[in-house]
Amino acid sequence: MSMQKSSKELIYGRHPVIDALKANASIDKVLLQRGTTGDLEKELRYLTRDRNIPLQMVPKDRLNRIVRGNHQGVIAFTSPITLQRIEDVLPLLFEQSKTPLFILLDGVTDIRNFGAIARSAELCGAHAIIMGRNKTPLMNAEAVKTSAGALRRIPVCRQSSLPAAIEYLQQSGVRVLASDLTAEEPLHRIDLKGPVAFILGAEGRGISPTIAKMSNERFIIPQQGEADSFNVSVAAGIMLYECMRQRMG
Repeated sequence: MSMQKSSKELIYGRHPVIDALKANASIDKVLLQRGTTGDLEKELRYLTRDRNIPLQMVPKDRLNRIVRGNHQGVIAFTSPITLQRIEDVLPLLFEQSKTPLFILLDGVTDIRNFGAIARSAELCGAHAIIMGRNKTPLMNAEAVKTSAGALRRIPVCRQSSLPAAIEYLQQSGVRVLASDLTAEEPLHRIDLKGPVAFILGAEGRGISPTIAKMSNERFIIPQQGEADSFNVSVAAGIMLYECMRQRMG
């Protein structure tokens, strides 16, 4: 029995976790006891890497706080969200003659922001939320609830590499755009009628320099007050609404 999660959200023990991974169960992340070596460690690294699932090495005390039972040094968190790959989502959109609209998350980990972004994305007609394998929000029942169920209706793609995903989008004709307080062009003057993807960075830290440099174009969201910038989920709503407005107009 878990102290923090319901038993339905956890799988623990060596064989149950490995069996779940081999069966391609929807797994959010795997925790492995620090210092674990041998065949178990090698197999878990291979399986999680192959399925783009985060694997974290943690102290035994942390595992004990999560599970009171015999976890055997490994715990997997299941996800109510079915994860997909952008390489499967994008071609289907083109086949259906749809104009792709994506959200790229660079280090957004706050569940409330994640849920709010997903809610706005689904309401404004976005086709997928894309993120890397590391520094991602927990994709659990709380996230689904915060999103008002939107996370069950919009594809979530967790890629092995966010830069590689951006390159794939760009090579497929999708413009990757980033908000920048130093940019001169305001959002409403950017043409958003073609295939686009908006990059969103973590609250406070923003978009990482490496990812920002990969964007095709940068814009500024006009503001009048003295606060530093909009909250990331509010900024997402503004970007998505402007894109929907242009495409409907």
